[in-house]
Amino acid sequence: MSTPGNAPGITSPAEPLPTARPIDVALLASVFVVAACGLLYELAAGALASYVLGDSVLQFSTIIGTYLFAMGVGSWLSRYFEHQLPAHFLRIELLVALIGGMLPATLFLANAYVPEAFRLLLYGMVLLVGTLVGLEIPLVMRILKRNVALKDLVSQVLTFDYLGALAVSLAFPLLLVPQLGLIRTGLLFGLMNAAVAVWALWLFRDELRRLGEHAAACALVLGLLAAGMVGAGRITSLAEDKFYQDRIAFSTTSPYQRIVVTQGRTGHRLYLNGNLQFAQRDEYRYHEALVHPAMAAHGGPRKVAVLGGGDAMAVREILKYPSVESVTLVELDPAMTTLFRDNPQLAQLNGHVLRDPRVTVVNTDAFQWLQQGSDTFDVIVVDFPDPTNFSIGKLYTNSFYALLDQRLAASGYAVVQTTSPLVARESFWTVAQTIESVGLRTTPYHAHVPSFGEWGFIIASRRPWRLPETLPSGLQFLTPGTLALLLEFPQDMARVPTEVNRLSNQVLVHTFEREWGKH
Repeated sequence: MSTPGNAPGITSPAEPLPTARPIDVALLASVFVVAACGLLYELAAGALASYVLGDSVLQFSTIIGTYLFAMGVGSWLSRYFEHQLPAHFLRIELLVALIGGMLPATLFLANAYVPEAFRLLLYGMVLLVGTLVGLEIPLVMRILKRNVALKDLVSQVLTFDYLGALAVSLAFPLLLVPQLGLIRTGLLFGLMNAAVAVWALWLFRDELRRLGEHAAACALVLGLLAAGMVGAGRITSLAEDKFYQDRIAFSTTSPYQRIVVTQGRTGHRLYLNGNLQFAQRDEYRYHEALVHPAMAAHGGPRKVAVLGGGDAMAVREILKYPSVESVTLVELDPAMTTLFRDNPQLAQLNGHVLRDPRVTVVNTDAFQWLQQGSDTFDVIVVDFPDPTNFSIGKLYTNSFYALLDQRLAASGYAVVQTTSPLVARESFWTVAQTIESVGLRTTPYHAHVPSFGEWGFIIASRRPWRLPETLPSGLQFLTPGTLALLLEFPQDMARVPTEVNRLSNQVLVHTFEREWGKH
């Protein structure tokens, strides 16, 4: 028997759903900012860790894991906040603003002045910021719950949370770091967090006790972050002057790396992510050894490609051969090729070759460039940084060398810079083993470069390499007589059994880190 309440055609009056107030809309907007700031601090910590500690995959993985764990701790702790929720939210925002905003600057200074404490400080700050960020969203949801239905509350908060994360994940590498640098980016987002606290101060002014003290705290945090923003350049100089010792002539942060050029009594030095790439006083030794054994042995190279080497020093050596008709320089970071083309002092080091009509610059990933093209080259010079992380390590795999083989003319030579066979003996011979695994012959050799020590190179080819009888005039290091000496490996650098470096295992990155970590 049906009752009037459920009879067909009869509906009970629905309870009116609460409508969102302006204060609720404002809080949801703050969720967007809070999410963006939280992810920004996580990305900044990961980027700094990869700059300083290397192995970007490991550093980002451990930073993200630590941060998410801390957020879980913060969410769990939120249950103990029972009264005066707006006041707690405001205080947490100020703490996140101050600690998160100052995170990049603090870590930069720590790396320069107390490097032994860097790792402890890094993970301590990530844990602290993550815990505070984990407190934010539960408190906002509990404040909103007063006037928003639960199903709408969860969907709205999570929507704004994810949108904020999306926005900053796109802006961080494409806009923020290239334009502002890590220190100013952190401080800017700290100011955004502080602005949310000021917003909360105004929204809940009728509920907050000790309103004057909260206002003073907001003013203090905003003042500290604004002062940091004004002095960000000085903070960077303090950190880098201590780290690099020589005067910094130029520095910038691109989406790919931190580029610093110093100038001292011995000339310019180039550092990428803190790692020395060349020193003006002896770079000729490195670049002559890299280029001329392959170029001179070819006989008459016309088409040459350089992969990496955005400083164009290798291109300078290549253009000493009158037979060369074209050089294609494939460099991922346009900031590098622009710097070494337009900066008068640095362009002078490479002989202004980036303005030579024979030189074409392609700013793209070398792996993709090999995959997408079909033209072949008489000589390919591979001048990548050492395999300190997996993104660079892929450029030392058998997959990469198989693509390199396809772009090498039948009579051509490729040459690969291959770290130190003395310090990183197993790493050096891993590269040789990997090149041979794709069917190419290898001719390993080494040269002494004072700034680096004993440094290794490997020529890869289908035809046997022959010792050239002549070299271009004007070289400062190599002669036909001394070139043969580079092929001799003493006992402490002799070949050892190694694995093939594959995309699926990247054994070289682990080996390289282990060997260089000993020194």
